[in-house]
Amino acid sequence: MSTYITLKVPFLTLDLKRPVYDLNGNPVEEIELPPLFTVPVRIDLIRRAFLSAFTARLQPKGRDPMAGKRTSARSFGVGLGLARIPRERQTGRGRFVVSTVGGRRAFPPTPLKKIHEEINKKERRLALISALAATANRYFVEKRGHAVVPEKPPIIVVDDIVNIQHTRDLKEVLKKLNLWEDVVRAQRGTKIKAGKGKMRGRRYKTPVSILIVAHDTSKLLLAGRNLPGLDIVTPQQLSILHLAPGGVPGRLTIYTKTSLQILNEKFPVKTI
Repeated sequence: MSTYITLKVPFLTLDLKRPVYDLNGNPVEEIELPPLFTVPVRIDLIRRAFLSAFTARLQPKGRDPMAGKRTSARSFGVGLGLARIPRERQTGRGRFVVSTVGGRRAFPPTPLKKIHEEINKKERRLALISALAATANRYFVEKRGHAVVPEKPPIIVVDDIVNIQHTRDLKEVLKKLNLWEDVVRAQRGTKIKAGKGKMRGRRYKTPVSILIVAHDTSKLLLAGRNLPGLDIVTPQQLSILHLAPGGVPGRLTIYTKTSLQILNEKFPVKTI
């Protein structure tokens, strides 16, 4: 049974008509966006849903409960003018306590700590729809800092884009759609991280650029996997991590015509 979201009448006055572009950047028809793009943008819910999805990927970590405690050291007792800490019989070196070399940690990290922020299912669903609506709002797209902000976002293209499987062809399409400058911005913004993360497989930090939502990504993923900051997902895989990186809504997004129909069926919105 589908869950509907009810809207008030004032949101129906929004202009939902958008042109559909071909692979040469020419408008071929005009369609109307699904009602889900009229949902009010709830920044607070989007932020909570992002933190919930982001912390769900974190792995709990902690120390061994017996770390620093595996020792035969015992206290020498009183009357010797020595601190009553556990000591080795042979050398007299302190062990076990926090202040000694090789001793236990005072307050070690524990795997029992709660690091996943939970969110209700209906709240997560509303946050995802709200993030989708933000992609059709020029104010939020511009506020995210994209190099290119269309007059009427999002960009809708014909379904033929899913047949592209070479990076040079996808690059030409993005140039004809006047969106290539945002990929260049992500490439120029790629920096080397500070800290030890450089040694752990996460050397570079790359800004996010364009998000492509296509109904079929089997070929398109091959074309876009080497473009910095560009993500390609299906409507079924779409999450708040794609639509609002860092919890900030308004990502520059390209939809195929069929993907909009799938999203309309997946997130039905009832207006009154």
